[in-house]
Amino acid sequence: MTRPAPVSVSIDPVELAQALIRRPSVTPADAGAMDTLQRQLEALGFACRRMKFGEIENLYARRGTARPNLCFAGHTDVVPVGDDAAWTAGPFEAEIKDGVLYGRGAVDMKSAIAAFVAAVAKISDHPGSISFLITGDEEGVAEDGTVKVVEALAAEGEIIDHCIVGEPTSANLLGDMVKIGRRGSINAWITVEGRQGHVAYPHRAANPIPVLVDILSALKARVLDDGYTGFQPSNLEITTIDVGNTATNVIPASAKARVNIRFNPAHKGKDLAAWIEAECAKAADGFDGTASALCKISGEAFLTEPGDFTDVIVAAVTDATGRAPELSTTGGTSDARFIRALCPVVEFGLVGSTMHQVDERVPLEEVRQLAEAYEALIKRYFAAFA
Repeated sequence: MTRPAPVSVSIDPVELAQALIRRPSVTPADAGAMDTLQRQLEALGFACRRMKFGEIENLYARRGTARPNLCFAGHTDVVPVGDDAAWTAGPFEAEIKDGVLYGRGAVDMKSAIAAFVAAVAKISDHPGSISFLITGDEEGVAEDGTVKVVEALAAEGEIIDHCIVGEPTSANLLGDMVKIGRRGSINAWITVEGRQGHVAYPHRAANPIPVLVDILSALKARVLDDGYTGFQPSNLEITTIDVGNTATNVIPASAKARVNIRFNPAHKGKDLAAWIEAECAKAADGFDGTASALCKISGEAFLTEPGDFTDVIVAAVTDATGRAPELSTTGGTSDARFIRALCPVVEFGLVGSTMHQVDERVPLEEVRQLAEAYEALIKRYFAAFA
């Protein structure tokens, strides 16, 4: 990519957030959100590449060719609105009421994208490069989004030195928390196949339910760990048990369950999958049927060790908000789990208290303050690493 001439313009992050919110980009739809962002970035001198995988729109944009390359990552897709009639303002109208912006994506995370664009607009020239890695597949199955872009960039030899993800990480006040790591996640679909029969003649059937109960009991009985430095203890949760038996006098043919484990760096996903499979085999020993588990690892645990990069972010957040953020690894997964394959990654964004809710909203002051924090971050980053 050749570097376009520096361009300095003034962008109101609130207006850009409104423009993005008005694109109803419910996963996997794009609804023009990526076009809106691309036009704005091209006006700022970014060379933009659309990277479509399956039906998912992705965008990688870069200004500059030299290192270091500071990347901002995020997503334009949003979750469904729920009960449209329950919203104070239309979920895609981006209305402002009493200094608060309402709309799906206002917090998670179109306002953060707008804030970073506004921050970049104020920095017309810089050493190194600034890039954007934006996906339309974060809220969905996340198979054709960031993970595919990361793989493609790595194959091309594209180098990203550090990345900031604009997820809503603040807990109660803007800037009170940034994420420097995340626990991993594994889902397991457990199926026990037996033989249907009459409850009065159990010897003619093979009841799968006791076997499933034994498997789940064994999984829940294990204390995975007592925590890991900087991380919560790992936890296993049973999320569903399904038999589908409507009769009182029938032993069902099959029983199914699903479990999820959120695990810290004390574990690897493949080891947990092997353990689940072993418990299924153990419980099925002597049973006239089968027990199996289909495991899917959606992300490994990771940690960006505190150091020069996190120091830059803490200082920038303190500059803009007056508070030093806690470095945390709490919460669910994000696309940072894929980006970590390229470079150190840290997440910082708005207060997440209304994300995914009816009446998702953010005070205008916080959107503008976030843009100030991102501007300070960019300046401090190049001062430290260029």
